[in-house]
Amino acid sequence: MNNFENVENKFRRYKANVSIAGTTQFHLRNPYVIAWWSAAFPGFGHLLLSKYLRGLVLFIWEVIVNYNAKINLAMVYSFCGDIQLAKETIDTRWMLMYIPVYLFGIWDSYRTCVDMNKVYLLAEREDAPFNSFSIGALEINYLDKRKPIMSVLWSLFMPGLGQLHIHRILTAFFSLVWTIIFLYFSKTLVAVHHLFLGEIAHATEVLDKQWLLYMPSMWGFAVFDSYMNTVENNKLFDSEQKTHLIKKFQNPKFKVKKGKVVGDKGDPNFLHF
Repeated sequence: MNNFENVENKFRRYKANVSIAGTTQFHLRNPYVIAWWSAAFPGFGHLLLSKYLRGLVLFIWEVIVNYNAKINLAMVYSFCGDIQLAKETIDTRWMLMYIPVYLFGIWDSYRTCVDMNKVYLLAEREDAPFNSFSIGALEINYLDKRKPIMSVLWSLFMPGLGQLHIHRILTAFFSLVWTIIFLYFSKTLVAVHHLFLGEIAHATEVLDKQWLLYMPSMWGFAVFDSYMNTVENNKLFDSEQKTHLIKKFQNPKFKVKKGKVVGDKGDPNFLHF
């Protein structure tokens, strides 16, 4: 057993865990932002909270029910002002099933975010040690600092690449697989091909609008998730480094008192407040 496993039962809460699948941590989040992402696409709010199983269930439910209810297609018609066609497109057998689960996803992500913020504050106060390095037969993961702008750029190229940049393997796999599915069934790349050839009308006709409307949410989620987690991972690295340096290198007899001189002027630890 390593040192982390030895102290595992001595503390109630840990604010982070570094594993070969990625870095998972508690940090403060805005519940309204999380709820908004659940409204944009059920499951995204939970994925932002690292609640992967619950998020994946809601995400798959959204794809299946939305597709069969033809909600995205009806939205396109309503955007074009053809309200009557939008009404005729909707399949009420699926639509009425859609509403309660959609509302649950928003409510549950908001409630979970509020609870996790409270847990974070307790974990921060307890300041339990956590591992900062994980090595296995398949992967190596460790805390380090990355540039958030690079995560954003790679996510813009292809959802999932930004998550790979910061070693969030589960979210990266999820984003890449579903982006491929959406691109294929929406025929987006076929439309881009015709667009490059100057065949604008044919490019519009070839698109599957029902699948196409999944894409903006997927791209936006990938960018936001990779940026947010890069920033928070950098903060976690700084926090862990600070704790390590204080415990290993700071003189235990050194004290800082506000308004007083601490140490001698020749002392490298000399401070004046």
